Amino acid sequence: MAVAGLLFVALAVFAVGMAGAARNGAQSAADASALAAAQSYRDEVFAGFLRDVGTADAGRRWLTGLGDPPRAACSEAARLAGSNDADDERCQVTTGPGPATSFDVTVRTRRAVGESVVPGTEDTHARASARAVVEPRCRPGPGDVPRAGPFLLLCDDGRELAVDPAHMDPLLDARALFAVRLAATDQ
Repeated sequence: MAVAGLLFVALAVFAVGMAGAARNGAQSAADASALAAAQSYRDEVFAGFLRDVGTADAGRRWLTGLGDPPRAACSEAARLAGSNDADDERCQVTTGPGPATSFDVTVRTRRAVGESVVPGTEDTHARASARAVVEPRCRPGPGDVPRAGPFLLLCDDGRELAVDPAHMDPLLDARALFAVRLAATDQ
């Protein structure tokens, strides 16, 4: 009888481990999907900045969170969730506070936890949520009046970035102007 009890406890611990592994897999898929959405949007924002940098606004709206809404970000999140053997259940875009844009993604694993001594696990799928944020690393200098022509950006790391629409720096890329990071969710 003691052996049977010990075996049951071992199987129950194994079931908890299986559920934990499924939850970790779901969280990895959610994190990757949220980051994929944010990185996709960062690329869109940078393309918009480059397109508008020669206008009277000089692309500044992109640095203040007033750019176009995301076009492909949530489809990129769904694609990456699928690559991680999960389905994208929700992808919500939130603008603000300030110039930040966030992507809240919830995924559900395609495979169930599996059969175990714990009833009901054979049809239970793990779910997880993650939030990724896109925010500008650089802002227009104080007193900078939007106009076409060269202008100065002040970046979070203390450096000054001169932008000249007539002679764009070929090394300027999306990562230099916009940060992507995971953030805490409300859940």
